Amino acid sequence: QVQLVESGGGLVQPGGSLRLSCAASGRILRIGAVDWYRQAPGKERELVASITDGGSTNYVDSVKGRFTISRDNAKNTVYLQMNSLKPEDTAVYYCNALIWTATLASLKLWGQGTQVTVSS
Repeated sequence: QVQLVESGGGLVQPGGSLRLSCAASGRILRIGAVDWYRQAPGKERELVASITDGGSTNYVDSVKGRFTISRDNAKNTVYLQMNSLKPEDTAVYYCNALIWTATLASLKLWGQGTQVTVSS
């Protein structure tokens, strides 16, 4: 009944920008803490950015100054704004979020993943 749907991935040139969205659907009360991960072929999944329920953020060093994680609680959506993209940012990006449902239960859910490709 409750799920996370990701969107916004695509093909961009180096130096370009993309904004990824992670939206919760179903009988949602609120989205809590959210993490963005990415996984490139042959590499392990990497934590890229996090945002707490209160809005505090953290980033892996390789994306600091280029990526921004944010949330719109009214829309039950989190975003990852990616600027100055580099070829090494190419990966499938996943969101992972704590969801508070209308039944007051909490769930930890993964989005389906969205492909980001940075290439000339």
